[in-house]
Amino acid sequence: MTGEALAHGAATIVNAIPIGKGAAFGINLWTRARVELTDESGVVRGEIRSDPGEGTLLIERCVLRVLRHFGEERYGARVVTDSNIPIARGLKSNSVAANAVVLAMASALGRKLSDIQALNLGVDAALEAKTTITGSFDDASASYFGNVVVTNNLRRQILRTFTIEDLDVLLLVPKAKSYTSKSDVGAMKLVAEQVEVAHREARRGNFWAAMTLNGLVLSACLGYSTEPIVESLRRGALAAGLSGKGPAMAVVAERALRGELLNALRAYDGEVIVSKTNRERARVC
Repeated sequence: MTGEALAHGAATIVNAIPIGKGAAFGINLWTRARVELTDESGVVRGEIRSDPGEGTLLIERCVLRVLRHFGEERYGARVVTDSNIPIARGLKSNSVAANAVVLAMASALGRKLSDIQALNLGVDAALEAKTTITGSFDDASASYFGNVVVTNNLRRQILRTFTIEDLDVLLLVPKAKSYTSKSDVGAMKLVAEQVEVAHREARRGNFWAAMTLNGLVLSACLGYSTEPIVESLRRGALAAGLSGKGPAMAVVAERALRGELLNALRAYDGEVIVSKTNRERARVC
């Protein structure tokens, strides 16, 4: 009894921490989860193959919630995830992993979940594992459905969706990790009024302008340099901003600008990952 699933990545348009509402868009980075059920009731053995030093509590919580949901607590599981998403950089690695593990678990059990059931199980597991502050419903939804989603995280509602164009997404990823549990929530709430403006613009469909506004405001209040954002805009990017609570920054642009933007971003500390926007849904493999 095995299952396998794939979920794609996401990046921030509006950070949900200041106001409990957010927006995000899909990118074509990925996490794959493989599950093998065992007869060791309640015992979960997780492995993050792409970053073995990271803890596996989120994997364990996802597995146990799916087992409880279906009344199948007699099982345990061995779970292996693999991913090209850097962990703890603001690139939604936890939300993506939760989607993949939940879907893989359901597949291993031979059971079906509705989209909202799958999302809620992953969000509940993330809250229980303390890998999120708001539940990251925006990130989870963008990962699960692709495209652009605008959400109320506190109510777990998708307010608007927009089909995304085929665009390059360049990610400036510093080496230092930044865990959600250590985020300066107080500082982020100081800019709630400005983030509310960004969220309103995202709901109206002006999501790239919202992304840049959110990025500038959150970078300033969290102590990150806004220079990469401004320089990317100067060189023609459609949007640039802080992803999540950072430290990664995302730049969205037409493919013709890739070379120029790569050269500009490589002047800053960190690795530059070239990705693209994503419209594909999370899926069982």
